[in-house]
Amino acid sequence: MLNSCGKIGIGVLTAAMALSLGACSAPPPKPKPQTQAASVQETKTSDIRATPEAATALISKPERHAVTAKKWMIATANPLAAEAGRKILRQGGTAIDAAIAAQMVLNLVEPQSSGIGGGGFLLHYNTKTGEIAAYDGRETAPAGATPDMFLDQDGKPRKFYDAVVGGNSVGVPGLLRMLEMAHRENGRLPWHTLFETAITLAKDGFDVSERLHGLIARDKYLKTFSATADYFYDPAGAPLAVGHRLKNPDLAKTFERIATRGANAFYGGELAQEIRNTVGSASVNPGSLSLDDLKNYQAKKRDPVCLFYRQWLVCGMGPPSSGGISTLQTLGILQYFDLASMKPSENDLPDAKTVHLIAEASRLAFADRAIYIADPDFIPVPTAGMLDPGYLELRAAEILPGKANTPAPPGMPGLSGAWNFAPSSDGPGISTTHLSVVDGDGNAVSMTTSIENAFGSRLMTNGFLLNNQLTDFSFRPENDQGPVANAVEAGKRPRSSMAPTLVFDGSGKVVMAIGSPGGSNIIGYVAKTLIAALDWDYDIQKAIDLPHFTNRNGPTDLELGTDLADLKTSLETLGHRVRIRAMTSGLHGIRIREGQLIGGADHRREGVALGD
Repeated sequence: MLNSCGKIGIGVLTAAMALSLGACSAPPPKPKPQTQAASVQETKTSDIRATPEAATALISKPERHAVTAKKWMIATANPLAAEAGRKILRQGGTAIDAAIAAQMVLNLVEPQSSGIGGGGFLLHYNTKTGEIAAYDGRETAPAGATPDMFLDQDGKPRKFYDAVVGGNSVGVPGLLRMLEMAHRENGRLPWHTLFETAITLAKDGFDVSERLHGLIARDKYLKTFSATADYFYDPAGAPLAVGHRLKNPDLAKTFERIATRGANAFYGGELAQEIRNTVGSASVNPGSLSLDDLKNYQAKKRDPVCLFYRQWLVCGMGPPSSGGISTLQTLGILQYFDLASMKPSENDLPDAKTVHLIAEASRLAFADRAIYIADPDFIPVPTAGMLDPGYLELRAAEILPGKANTPAPPGMPGLSGAWNFAPSSDGPGISTTHLSVVDGDGNAVSMTTSIENAFGSRLMTNGFLLNNQLTDFSFRPENDQGPVANAVEAGKRPRSSMAPTLVFDGSGKVVMAIGSPGGSNIIGYVAKTLIAALDWDYDIQKAIDLPHFTNRNGPTDLELGTDLADLKTSLETLGHRVRIRAMTSGLHGIRIREGQLIGGADHRREGVALGD
């Protein structure tokens, strides 16, 4: 239930969250000029050096329609994974059970994006207790990691792919520990049951999809290591063809071990030794990951970050992910504008005025993100200040209707030692996947998982790829403005942009689960979809399909191949530097309306929504 101020009475809101929700009972006032001093430091986020995965031109984009159901639903990035999750739901499994089963299949059929060699974040809503739980399975830097590990002999940042490929970029994987924790608290079916479909598919094989074939053909580094090359290429050295029946008996054995012995089978014993050996003996960039690093890894249960957006409560993942805070900041700034009156009419596309407004709100959020957000176990992140309604009102007042603020300076969200840090730029986007689940009891999961770049470090062991998540740290531990919050440190978790999101209505019921892959663009993809669904009342599929427009405190990007590109001249007149780019999201969401589950899957990838 919501109290008179609109807060969910679930006992999980932290003091920081309570502060951010403090003014929820009154409508947002009109923005006033900001009197607070702001830093004049510029945030540089323009050196985006690679895309998360291949451009959408590699695959066909079938027309999608919203899927409806009454009992339960799952939306994932691959039909086989969605079917595995639905099978578990039909057996009486919980949303967590279904998410685990689907994730194991994704590891097999979408190996470039996620898997047990990587990590992720999971948001869960429990209908019985009312708890919104945020699970952190982000990778950690090994004990041997150093702040200068991605600098060359001249002290300059290495080129991205020079750092990615090999063992030095591999963080301690966290996915299995996170899923085990979530299952222990919210699962119903036995752990081993959740691996059955993935094991069968790994043994019997699956057909290589158009997308997987295209990504293999595109990649320049998969042949670096023999085990990886042997798996992804035929004996003649050609990329596996579309329709090729691909079996992975090594992964089947790995899953059998984990199904029988739990996550300990991964973090200790033979599997751990082989992971350590693969990383340490890599022919390119051998890494320091040790048996102790694996043994000592801990998933963490953190407080979610939540903010009221009009009549809804929107909750996301807090640090070390920037996804939740930055999405909520964007929405919180936009709350001071009448977006409902800007609902697109012509061709269902927003006009330049609307794109300008949303881009400027995102620009401000990214200015703060670059300064303040990092692993909260190492850096004091001013979460409460960043989500305080008064602060967001001041930031909203900085938006000019006829002029882009390029680049926007960071704000001053309260007093914090984090203000002493310098802005850090973004590296390439991550190769990631997202799934959403609602079970028969109304429990909900929004989970985003990743191995960072497409095919991660390109190192393969026991049938799975290892991540390159350490390159999500800033390559420079400091710059001419001071130390960088997201610098590498032993045991630290790199900043992420993953933004699994849950939305609640005024009665405290979950009404939406959404998220996406896409690197730092994730924040813009999720914010756009939330605006389209909540402000413009689009159904979930239409909201997902809406062409993308993002701003990360640099250029305003418009999605290639859409009519939105026609706004380029109008936006440039307002001062935007505009780029037309392929924007390969993978939004998978569920909306609940009047007891009906409505699912959507991104046409830019190959996923589906399934329900009963």
